[in-house]
Amino acid sequence: MSVIVPAILSSSREDIEGKLAQLSKLTVDSVQIDVVDGVFAPSTTWPYSEEETSLDVGETFPYLGQISYEVDLMVQNPEKVIASWISAGASKITIHAKSTNYIGALLKNIRTTYGHDKDFAPDLLSIGIALDINADIAILDPFIDQIEYVQFMGIADIGVQGEPFDSRVLDKVRMWKRRNPSIPIQVDGGVSLMTASALLDAGVSKLIVGSALWRAPHLDVELRKFTLLAEEHGIYT
Repeated sequence: MSVIVPAILSSSREDIEGKLAQLSKLTVDSVQIDVVDGVFAPSTTWPYSEEETSLDVGETFPYLGQISYEVDLMVQNPEKVIASWISAGASKITIHAKSTNYIGALLKNIRTTYGHDKDFAPDLLSIGIALDINADIAILDPFIDQIEYVQFMGIADIGVQGEPFDSRVLDKVRMWKRRNPSIPIQVDGGVSLMTASALLDAGVSKLIVGSALWRAPHLDVELRKFTLLAEEHGIYT
């Protein structure tokens, strides 16, 4: 899987499909869909923006097979909707630590329902936990053996693309790397060509990039710049 993962945060199905169509023509093998319910985080994305709480029954992601999908569930009580996203073809699910009081039960239910165990066929299903900038990384200690990765938020206010980078995330990444060297780290929020080097140097193995790509004059050129930067740090697809 790529080190650089484009993120799509949108209030409309049409916009998401348009962005996916653009990415399908590039050397992109993984995309993150940001899902925000307007409760856990103040903004609202599709499908919540269309007064739905999940995908339609039987619906699957476009370009499935060509593109692997990561879904970042910035929603309250993700246990209520996670099944629909997995059924749609998501191979990675990110759950925010503060979005539910039942992380342990949710992880257990995923193992029971999908036969998921840590590191077993991770290309089919991987589960990670996201921590906001103020969270204590120790809250994940009870779940270390049940997650494939951790996602640190690189911004103070989640659920909106284009927020300023919060450099405090660098210390969190370094601390996590020291304590849990075998668990991959990805960062979402505030990732740009200006911040990527520091994140990679700190120990990040995957960068989730949103506005820096979509606001660039040429998507393909900007994506290539990120890829080359990762390669300069010795990190490859």
